Amino acid sequence: MIVQLGNWREQWTTNVKGNVLAGMTATLALIPDSLAFSFMAGVPPQVGIYATICILLLITFLGGRPGMISAAAGSMAVLMLSLVEEHGIQYLFAATILTGIIQYLMGVFKLGRLMSFVPQGVLVGFVNALAILIFLSQLRYFSGESWVMYLLVAVTLVIIYVLPRYFKAIPSPLAAVVLLTFAVWVTGMDGVTRIGEIDASLPAFLIPDIPLTWETLMIILPTSFSLAIVGFTETMLTHNLLDEMTDERTDKNKEMRGQGIANFVAGFFGGMAGCALVAESVLNVKMGGRNRLSTLVAALFLLLLVVVLGDVLALVPMAALVGIMLMVCVAIFDWKSIFNMRAVPASETIVMLVTVGTVVLTHDLALGVIAGVLVSFVWFAVQASKVQIHSEWQGERRIYRIQGQLFFASASELEAKIEHGCKAEEVHIDLTQTRVWDHTAELALTKTVDRLTRAGKKVVVRKPEQQKVQPVR
Repeated sequence: MIVQLGNWREQWTTNVKGNVLAGMTATLALIPDSLAFSFMAGVPPQVGIYATICILLLITFLGGRPGMISAAAGSMAVLMLSLVEEHGIQYLFAATILTGIIQYLMGVFKLGRLMSFVPQGVLVGFVNALAILIFLSQLRYFSGESWVMYLLVAVTLVIIYVLPRYFKAIPSPLAAVVLLTFAVWVTGMDGVTRIGEIDASLPAFLIPDIPLTWETLMIILPTSFSLAIVGFTETMLTHNLLDEMTDERTDKNKEMRGQGIANFVAGFFGGMAGCALVAESVLNVKMGGRNRLSTLVAALFLLLLVVVLGDVLALVPMAALVGIMLMVCVAIFDWKSIFNMRAVPASETIVMLVTVGTVVLTHDLALGVIAGVLVSFVWFAVQASKVQIHSEWQGERRIYRIQGQLFFASASELEAKIEHGCKAEEVHIDLTQTRVWDHTAELALTKTVDRLTRAGKKVVVRKPEQQKVQPVR
């Protein structure tokens, strides 16, 4: 009870100012993303807004990683478009509910442990690829714009990087948005693209208007399963990144249970499925938002801006938000992976580049992670398959000492390096410094023994668990 009370105080009463301001800053980055992701999914803007509000509110209390921003996500939005186009938005709401159920079960069955199989190179590649995608996504805001857009973005970046040297009471990205909005409003500057009006009211409870049939389930299940996998991947990788940034170890399975409940509820309030967002999460943590208070503030501030202060929100220059996102790109990109390549193994660099290349080409973070993990496993298998077989004579005996791991990739070495024309009458195969991992290796060992035995030789195999040399035949 005392420990729970201490955790509660830490999450809600520690560094209140820093968490409140960080949550407000993260909200400003969430708004254009929520709108863009709604467009990507082919749904009205309020669907992304509702999803972000619902998910943020619930994950604040149910998630396992304090300070992590979860909302509508682009990586998931691209998977929704075909479902919406073919069957309508009501099926999307149902798919969101089913996604939540699947993700909750992922947490129940503790699939968070799978992230221990994701190498560091994949994590670095995931982050770098995301930074590149965010940068590329911001370029569309410059299309057809005048020099004013470039000037305002430059001013935003100057404020973000210079202001903290002299004034740290307010996060510089938040200050940049306020100052630019005020300056554009006072000067009446022409040709400035603003966020614009968002027609959104309070989210209302609804039950998806779809037939409750087996056919309906078969329609939404493939989309829901894909959404759950992508959401799981992006959330867990973001979770890992923030744990490293804050030097903490938080509960990944609790996070997935929380994500599942959040998506389940979002579907009943007209929202789309979402997951953790790397850019906004890193921004929140870097601005001081390490507690649950920051995500609660982000949800409530977004609700306030959209529903109550819509007119004020409409005045915010898009250039200010673009500047913030460019700052996030610079912040999350792992520059050491580029300028310090010689300091890390070549295999890790290759895995990182494969991950980045796959994500940039496909715009699918999950595919990038899968490609990176596969390359890592192949690389590991190649390295592990290099066994050493030392041979020596002891009187009339020929002894083969095996060092390394015997499995499907290295089994052929065993057959190849134990000579077919061995002249010894007695052959010893010493496996005390190796381990036989699979059936393929067992078969290779059996074939080698059989071959030598048919040649009239006495064969003795010494295994790690055996203390005495025992003849096989």
